[in-house]
Amino acid sequence: MSYDLLTTYQLAPSILSANFGRLEEEVGKVMDAGARVVHIDVMDGRFVPNITIGPVVVESIRDQVHEAGGVLDVHLMIENPERYIEAFAAAGSDWINVHAEACIHLNAVLAQIRAAGLKAGVTLNPATPLATIQEVTGDIDFALMMTVNPGFSGQQFIASVLPKIRRARMLLPDHVGIEVDGGVAPDTIEAALDTGANLFVAGSAVFGAPDPAAAARSLIEAMESRKEFSD
Repeated sequence: MSYDLLTTYQLAPSILSANFGRLEEEVGKVMDAGARVVHIDVMDGRFVPNITIGPVVVESIRDQVHEAGGVLDVHLMIENPERYIEAFAAAGSDWINVHAEACIHLNAVLAQIRAAGLKAGVTLNPATPLATIQEVTGDIDFALMMTVNPGFSGQQFIASVLPKIRRARMLLPDHVGIEVDGGVAPDTIEAALDTGANLFVAGSAVFGAPDPAAAARSLIEAMESRKEFSD
């Protein structure tokens, strides 16, 4: 299931924008709408300005997501991510992606994620050159391209990143998914789809909407006309 989700068009609602007082209900709404990838933004107040959640929150929704056939996509926007891989794996994460900018020994961190039995991803900030991941293309299951500067939800989509995402699709093997994170909304998803990306993180566009389930369905419908790019 995890592999299938990595290589098909999927919406990944980010709980960063959800109401944490009703987190189980919020997650249930988007999964009922068809989402099977739940995105979890982890921030440490150092690599990015904000501080968010840890393994306890992952664990709190683990069973709900897994029982519905979904996966937990954990985005570590933190310094020294290698110190926390085991904790997030134990909490129930399925995919972990780390920032190339935060890893001195990127190959080792990706190997650590895979050794924990998880899918490994690498993330690039908007201004980070694609060449940064050229030497780890055989070590990743997916690549995440930031279309905002990380740290806060609700930012404007940076369209100048789109050519980099197109180049990433040409660089990476077909079995490697490409995720887009930042400013994904009804007015930007078509342009993001045109790059060859297949995983789309949406936070405020889903959980900030009056009806999160309807917002999720709308974005999922925008992907339904697209064919799978990998068997």
